[in-house]
Amino acid sequence: MKHKIYLSFIMPILLLGCSRISDHKSISVSNPEITTDDILEHIKFLSDDNQEGRYPGSEGSQKTVEYLVDYFKKNNIEPIGSNGYLQPFEFITGVNLGEQNNLESKGSLLEIYWTNHQVGSDYIPLEFSSNATVEANIVFAGYGFSINDSVHWEDYADINIDGKWVMVLRGGPDGDSPHSSFTSHIPLRKKALLAKDNKAAGVLFINQAGDTDDLIPLKHAPNSTSIGIPVLHISRRIANKLTDNKLDALQKELDKNQAPNSYYIEKSVKASVNLVKKIINVPNVMGKISGTDPDLKKEFIVIGAHFDHLGFGGNESGSLSPDTLAIHNGADDNASGTAGVLELAGKLSANRNLLKRSILLMGYNAEEEGLLGSKYFVNNPTVDLSMIVSMINMDMIGRMSDKKITVGGTGTTSEFEMILKEVNKNHGLQLKMSPEGYGPSDHASFYVNDIPVLFFFTGTHTDYHKPSDDWQHINVQGEKKIVDLIYDLTLKLNNLDEKLAFTEAGPKEPNQSRRSFNVTFGVIPSYGSQAEGLEIDGAKKDGPAANAGMQKGDVIIEIGGKEIKNIYDYMYRLAELKSGQTVEVKVLRNN
Repeated sequence: MKHKIYLSFIMPILLLGCSRISDHKSISVSNPEITTDDILEHIKFLSDDNQEGRYPGSEGSQKTVEYLVDYFKKNNIEPIGSNGYLQPFEFITGVNLGEQNNLESKGSLLEIYWTNHQVGSDYIPLEFSSNATVEANIVFAGYGFSINDSVHWEDYADINIDGKWVMVLRGGPDGDSPHSSFTSHIPLRKKALLAKDNKAAGVLFINQAGDTDDLIPLKHAPNSTSIGIPVLHISRRIANKLTDNKLDALQKELDKNQAPNSYYIEKSVKASVNLVKKIINVPNVMGKISGTDPDLKKEFIVIGAHFDHLGFGGNESGSLSPDTLAIHNGADDNASGTAGVLELAGKLSANRNLLKRSILLMGYNAEEEGLLGSKYFVNNPTVDLSMIVSMINMDMIGRMSDKKITVGGTGTTSEFEMILKEVNKNHGLQLKMSPEGYGPSDHASFYVNDIPVLFFFTGTHTDYHKPSDDWQHINVQGEKKIVDLIYDLTLKLNNLDEKLAFTEAGPKEPNQSRRSFNVTFGVIPSYGSQAEGLEIDGAKKDGPAANAGMQKGDVIIEIGGKEIKNIYDYMYRLAELKSGQTVEVKVLRNN
């Protein structure tokens, strides 16, 4: 039995400066050289419509996995996953309605009979709702605001919602105005969290007057977890019955006065929510080429690329054509990088006698969902992370123009720039070097673990994250030049006498994670973590969290006595704090 130990920290807040494998043609291994023909053949297979956009867990993704494994086997690359060449991990593909969803209402305490409402047409649970049954009276709470800055609006100030349903309008009084002072207060999860803080038993969201009365589609959001109370979106038709057809008048008064108008509704709602997450196992693909030096072969150079893409696209998929439901083949993103890994695998395997250190070849899954595959690997490594000398990441290397290639992470060790310039003398590419170690791809997972990284990228284009990202647009000759350079770079890094020393080069988190906040804890969120709370990848030196003793792997579960379930809760709690304030933070360490 493991006992949970809760740690509390007092920290000051700092101000921020603002088909199966037999379906594909077998790849020949008689020619281990990197060739344009082989690069194009890989990309054509990976970005074919038969792969259906390589969405994690799909049949097309499985074909891709088999293709990579088959190639590794044929090139005598050793398995080094947790299950042969594979490293499976859990992936949430969606959320479904279970069998026990129910909503009933009745007009008053004197009424005997309940009116039953239909899930999917009258109401829908939101994806962050808890699974629970609640029977309670209702409070109308306007827009569900608690604002005390340039605007003062407290919908819960003069009313007790303890143990009651709160009915809350979506949005704010300014509608969709991009200049609204209410913009940061209208996210549904934030409103529901505020209702929970005020001890509501559940939340009933309703659309504003004039909007189409469509219900919010039930769809899983990455990194989302239950908020701890049931949260429903109900139709205005149902809400009007519960308010005796006062909704329009209530909203007009709220919008005109921009002041609270909360009141008790003498009616009851009984609801049961039963949401079921769809969880499957999806794999990373991993192989090893052993080095020849008795001592240095214990060290690794990682060469990797993600092989997943957006599937059929659609709303909230990351597609830049969200209204188009069509196969997103992802030829550049990232069949191009995957092809690079395969070609390097073949040539490095054929020339393994030149290798002192070992090579770890990786195809990452679910990168588009938040770097999930690479994140899982660094948290569950099949080799000692301290023995990884460097990580080379290829993501979108198929659209080179004028011999230009961006190389990120050049500042993560003091030697990278010099080595790149030396190696490039034989290739003549125009290297645009960027020192920052963090970036929107899998090398970020290694960088936050203090591993020197290099990220090769030929840039975005008009086909990015669209169905038009097809193999016909790939600059195959350009990609070959890049892969040839990376081969020579790998040999150079592989045969260095000393291990590269890591240098921190820029923040270990996305820039947007710090946007719109006046304060910071100085923690590095572990994006993609399935922990209930906010798991951190580390604490920034001399920041409030580091000074208070927080460590990599800690899970923040409370801030100032308020529960934290995930990164969304953390961001909302952070926005409530002020510079110089002292706050107690409760952390779960080592389970």
